[in-house]
Amino acid sequence: MTQMLQDLGDKIAVTLNGAITGVKVAFGELTLEADSARIIAVLTYLRDAPDCLFYNFTDLAGADYPGRDKRFDVVYHLLSPRHNMRIRVKIQADEVAPVPSIIDVFPAANWYEREAYDFYGILFSGHPDLRRILTDYGFDGHPLRKDFPTTGYVEVRYDDAEKRVVYEPVKLTQEFRNFDFLSPWEGKPDYVLPGDEKAKV
Repeated sequence: MTQMLQDLGDKIAVTLNGAITGVKVAFGELTLEADSARIIAVLTYLRDAPDCLFYNFTDLAGADYPGRDKRFDVVYHLLSPRHNMRIRVKIQADEVAPVPSIIDVFPAANWYEREAYDFYGILFSGHPDLRRILTDYGFDGHPLRKDFPTTGYVEVRYDDAEKRVVYEPVKLTQEFRNFDFLSPWEGKPDYVLPGDEKAKV
């Protein structure tokens, strides 16, 4: 099975002539790394080619790697019911240059692209209605980015006295603490329990 997937990936890479930058088989699935500018041509081929027929659009997801110049991965998951195979296509994107929208190839990608924009700030050119889908319209930032604070910027609650939803700055009830999770049974032999350094030897 692994060799068959590898052969398919190599054939797709040769056929698409430079649009595929990497082919990898892992965990029984084929992963193609593609040029973001040619993603529409790649997905159209995967949908229509007789040896592919990946016409079931399953998912679109984002991933954030803030240490890279192109910090985002956009990952497309497709299924071929005819050949009983799955494929994953990855492209890289940054915060400024938009990725071509694939709605013309897979109309089901509409809300997935909106979710990627909402949570990561990934822009999609040609999308007919690119706006937030799961957070509030006035939401500040993109909550799945690695540099977004885990507490957020505001907290939302319903105020019974005012009979409306109220937005307030986040208030932490205690300051941030660093916890020592080392175990004296599993750690280094010279491990000192916090506080024991004050004891007399």
